[in-house]
Amino acid sequence: MKRLFTAFVVMAVLCVASTALAEKIVKLGYSLPLTGSHAQYGEVFRNSALMQLESFNKSGKLKGAKVEIDFQDSKSDPKEAINIARKFNDDDEVVGVLGDFTSTVSMAAGRVYAQAGMTQLSQTSSHPDFCKISNCQFRNITTQAFEGPFVVKWATGLGYKKFAIIAIQNDWGISAATNFANALKKDGGEVTSLEYFNPGNRDFRAILTKVMRDKPEALYLCMMYEGGALLLQQKHQLGIDVTSFGTSSLYSPKLIELAGPSADGLYLSTTFMPDSPEPHVVAFVKGYVKRYGSFPNMFAAQAYDAVGIMLAAIAKVGPDVTRKTLRDAVAATKDYPGVTGSTSFDPETREPVKGLARMQVSNGAFQLVN
Repeated sequence: MKRLFTAFVVMAVLCVASTALAEKIVKLGYSLPLTGSHAQYGEVFRNSALMQLESFNKSGKLKGAKVEIDFQDSKSDPKEAINIARKFNDDDEVVGVLGDFTSTVSMAAGRVYAQAGMTQLSQTSSHPDFCKISNCQFRNITTQAFEGPFVVKWATGLGYKKFAIIAIQNDWGISAATNFANALKKDGGEVTSLEYFNPGNRDFRAILTKVMRDKPEALYLCMMYEGGALLLQQKHQLGIDVTSFGTSSLYSPKLIELAGPSADGLYLSTTFMPDSPEPHVVAFVKGYVKRYGSFPNMFAAQAYDAVGIMLAAIAKVGPDVTRKTLRDAVAATKDYPGVTGSTSFDPETREPVKGLARMQVSNGAFQLVN
């Protein structure tokens, strides 16, 4: 009986030890807007993050441990994001952070993360100065410093030389407008006018009427898809017949849903094509639709890849990953096979190395332009 009892105790101890080992947690933070005016973006970020996280944990790539993500609502407010950054910094279990949505919010929090050597990977912060904060900042989205000249080269190649620019009045919008304008002037083109509007604006009629007085050949729109849909509708209602180009932030099925036929003819660049025949893109789109009942947009795809890049770096280091080893592993990312294309990071600037596709809305659908 004594031997049986001893054996039972030994087995119990081994089981407890095994369970403890299996329950080792590696923790990531995610700062994103889940309420407020940008909540729809935070929602798709979280959707994609959960898909990627569950797939990773089921894969067994991190032997003896699993990853958890602590989602915190920044409300797209710099002050909230700074408080979240301090919370993550103070939590020794958090080895890396994702987010935030806008460049303004991400950069405010980034200065706090830099103090603790915390890796910050943003899926959408495209301000040129974001990665200059410290060697801990990364992004997997191309910047406006790259996108603006790309669209200029495309547009001027089609014969458009005179542009009116309409942009949202924030750090990102100013950066998008400035980079496009500078590239256009360098290419011999002309900015006929530049108009900014306040976030949340829903009436673009006065702006459209004003910029058309200078007879531009085309418009360049630097805004999110909700504002873009309203502008395109109002442009159509006013009978304004000029071609529109836009930033990649306009690439969403919701744009077409909200704007209807008014969206036809819009040109824009993007890193994500949901109708791509590549197997991993097909699997992502099908999985997202099955789980959430809607097609993923560019923002969902960017978040899916950002989380994937971070998890791949953790898997490379192993369950004993630290903030320092995670930072170095993320920096070493090369040819990550994401749904937004292959991603590597420049060894000096930590900027993403990836390409852009050219799209046009035609007959109520986004079409790839060769």
